Amino acid sequence: MAESRRLPPGPNVGTQLRARRAAQARAERVQQQAAQQAVAAAATRDRGRQLALPSAEGWFAAQGQRPFEFQRQVWDAVAAGRSGLLHATTGAGKTYAVYLALLNEALAGRVRGGGLRLLWVTPMRALSADTARALAVPLAQLGLDWQVGVRTGDTDSAERARQGRRLPEVLVTTPESLSLLLTRADSAELAAGLALVVVDEWHELIGNKRGVQVQLALARLRALARRRFSPSAGSSAEGGGEAADTAQSGALSAPSPRSREYNWDEAVATAQGGALSAPSPRSRGEGALSAPSPRSRGEGWGEGRSSASGERAASGQGAPHPDPLPVSGERESSSHPAPLRVWGLSATLGNLADAMHVLLAGRAGALIEGRIDKRIVIDTLLPADTGRFPWGGHLGIQMVAPVVREIESLPKGASAIVFTNVRSQAEIWYQALLEARPAWAGLIALHHGSLDKAVREWVEAGLKAGTLKAVVATSSLDLGVDFLPVERVLQVGSPKGVARLLQRAGRSGHAPGRASRVTLVPTHALELVEAAAAQKAAAARAVESRNAPRKPLDVLVQHVVSVALGTGFREDELLAEVRDTASYAGLTDAEWQWVLDFAGRGGESLRAYPEYHRIRQDGEGIWRVPDAQIARRHKMSVGTIVSEAAMVVKYASGGTLGTVEEGFIARLRKGDVFTFGGKVLELVRVQDMTAVVQPARSRSGAVPRWMGTKLPLSVEMADAVLRELEEALAGAAAPAQLAPEMQRVLPLLAIQKRWSSVPTRARLVVETMRSREGRHLFVYPFAGRLAHLGIASLIAWRAGRTQPATFSIAVNDYGFELLASADIAWLPQFRPGSPLLAEDDLLEHVLASLNAGELAGRRFREIARVAGLVFTGFPGQPKSARQLQASSSLIYEVLRKYDPSNLLLGQADREVLEQELDLARLRSALAGMRAQKVVLHELSRPTPFAFPLMIERLREALTTEKLADRIARMVAELERAAGD
Repeated sequence: MAESRRLPPGPNVGTQLRARRAAQARAERVQQQAAQQAVAAAATRDRGRQLALPSAEGWFAAQGQRPFEFQRQVWDAVAAGRSGLLHATTGAGKTYAVYLALLNEALAGRVRGGGLRLLWVTPMRALSADTARALAVPLAQLGLDWQVGVRTGDTDSAERARQGRRLPEVLVTTPESLSLLLTRADSAELAAGLALVVVDEWHELIGNKRGVQVQLALARLRALARRRFSPSAGSSAEGGGEAADTAQSGALSAPSPRSREYNWDEAVATAQGGALSAPSPRSRGEGALSAPSPRSRGEGWGEGRSSASGERAASGQGAPHPDPLPVSGERESSSHPAPLRVWGLSATLGNLADAMHVLLAGRAGALIEGRIDKRIVIDTLLPADTGRFPWGGHLGIQMVAPVVREIESLPKGASAIVFTNVRSQAEIWYQALLEARPAWAGLIALHHGSLDKAVREWVEAGLKAGTLKAVVATSSLDLGVDFLPVERVLQVGSPKGVARLLQRAGRSGHAPGRASRVTLVPTHALELVEAAAAQKAAAARAVESRNAPRKPLDVLVQHVVSVALGTGFREDELLAEVRDTASYAGLTDAEWQWVLDFAGRGGESLRAYPEYHRIRQDGEGIWRVPDAQIARRHKMSVGTIVSEAAMVVKYASGGTLGTVEEGFIARLRKGDVFTFGGKVLELVRVQDMTAVVQPARSRSGAVPRWMGTKLPLSVEMADAVLRELEEALAGAAAPAQLAPEMQRVLPLLAIQKRWSSVPTRARLVVETMRSREGRHLFVYPFAGRLAHLGIASLIAWRAGRTQPATFSIAVNDYGFELLASADIAWLPQFRPGSPLLAEDDLLEHVLASLNAGELAGRRFREIARVAGLVFTGFPGQPKSARQLQASSSLIYEVLRKYDPSNLLLGQADREVLEQELDLARLRSALAGMRAQKVVLHELSRPTPFAFPLMIERLREALTTEKLADRIARMVAELERAAGD
């Protein structure tokens, strides 16, 4: 076993990893086949016993377990034909709650095999294989001859071909692959026998364009399901009229060749067959159960530990939907079977009713919360010396030893995940752990999205098997992969949000009845305050809300082309589908006509270019894609994930390490040293979108600064931090009553109070200071770094209108610094009634202060890719980031000059305000600042709150070595001034 933990050194490590992973996969297939054969043999020997347990309750009993009450509630709701949202703690059993509801119907004969019955949508390809394995487990034991398949970007051509001949009963897919399925000419038949759609990890999708993509796909599937049972569907543009007519008449004698290929004739027959008056799964299951064993009461899914689980109905208040489905809970007659049921699964979400409204497009549904007694332990790894003048990351090195001790304290066979917020930080910590414990080489690993797929799979397999002691990871391991050996999670740095903290905590003890434990590892002193605040916010379940984007037209343009490429559409019918979503419920007729015109001829400014004439009406008024080349390009571009072009990182002697952003490699020269994949590398050359490297002789070098490096502090967390500061001020005289984290921060707060004031919810602290660099302004609104960037730019712009000056800006989650070249008198400008913080002309002033044209142009580059205006290239021939930027910039300038009313330009402006600047939070923060009591201080030296802002600004101007020397001198001077 020890041998399998390690990989021999050498340049071909990627090849070795792939070979080992392939061998593991072959072994898993052999084991799975053997298990299936054993189950089949056991069923043949004891047929009576198998028939005594054909239910969800019976399956749990066979495992020595009992279901939770919330799982039974889901079974009953699904059996009643209802859709809904299930919200439960990570590892509580959400998957089987919804899945076994469908299997109950299959066991009762209401849903039969022979075609696609369940569509399971997961946000990450990495989750698909684990999800498929979990869904396959009960099938053989329940005697169901169903197949489980996976359809993602990683699915090989042979499997795609098999699915082309016959789709499995259960298909696990991603939003992108689901959209690609809708581009098939036979996509109308996807819903022919589809009984249930499950959207997993809905909290990860609802707030972004991938979630909008799911909304549109669900609306399409709902429409296809409606037309299947509508007598007037025979003339539908979907080409699904044949299936619909067959479903109504029952004439199955002459299905089309396409139907025979996919076995859709059986699917349609099944949709009409089956008695709907069968007893509920719960009553059937209880009839088959004997008294539970002691094990079922004390272990696993034990009902004895389940607290009251609530179910409540919630109906949306949005615009009325055309051709509405019957409300959830209504049962239909056998001549009109229940419509398509949709269920979402969520673990960390604050606005549950809104989330279900978006998922179900405003229809009523069952909102079920699984309140199980799952213990989540959150604690903090306290540093030996926090220091009184913090700066970002300065505790990192001294925290390595305590983290090592925590990993070593794990019981034998247990593992830990060390989470970081960014990939560069993950690389640093992996190197630091190896330097601290060289003997751990091969026993610890690194996992993030830029690493080669074979490496990531090897790491995941090691976590599952318990052969890895620890893995340093980013959000690539956030979501529902089931790693039972993981007993401990360590979060390096602040999680910045309660939802993220709880999500990562759930990676440990990932099973009902086991406690989850996450330990916070602060990287600077003020993160101790965040740690204390996070524990209280998590205990109060103050989880952040997530809202769906409003009318992103780039996603809609892509969807329109996808539907035209698939079945074709009539514009009034597709408009009804599109409005049957929460994000597009308010889409106007004018906006819809613009979308059709833009997809059809490129709008006003691109009509002369044939490649933008992507859809066209045929003689029957049906919109279709008229050109095969356009169809191929569109299929290559489906999706809303937009990132900088990636370059493959390869050894000169062979072997792939992964990919890294082209923008990072572009800043390096031959011979430069950087760390990647836990290795110190030297750049040899760049050739054909490949960075050729070799092991570096020197270990000093740069660390890649990947995209998305800094997460903003959430509103809930910011409020919790201010509460902690207030409680610390009130309890400073009796520190023993404060949380351990806050006790460590009291010396810092004492200096802040002595030299200035401590910010609170009622008090806005404003500090000014003169130095050789110029006039400094420090303000602490605690609104998060995105809003602070907007506020700082706004204040600088407004101040500059009265007194010309050049400003430098630095921001963090607590406040911002403005450094002016001129000696500006800041204090009078913060008096009550000053226009500096006024609401007047806010939008105009914000846009003017931030070079909004450049920001909108950058945002437009992403919109252009989603909308299909820029083609990223065919496989093996990707366009470089420079080519894509040039193409999108050219289109941006053409649209601004010749088509200024283009709605995509307006979308770019709106996304800058809503996403990059968080305008809603900026506006709220300004209102809060006007309501607070402003406390002004003239400083002779930076305070503990001001110091990290100065360091943020200096990072951009100094090298790492010079910055370290400068910080050491500054800290020494401040410590002397602070005294004992």
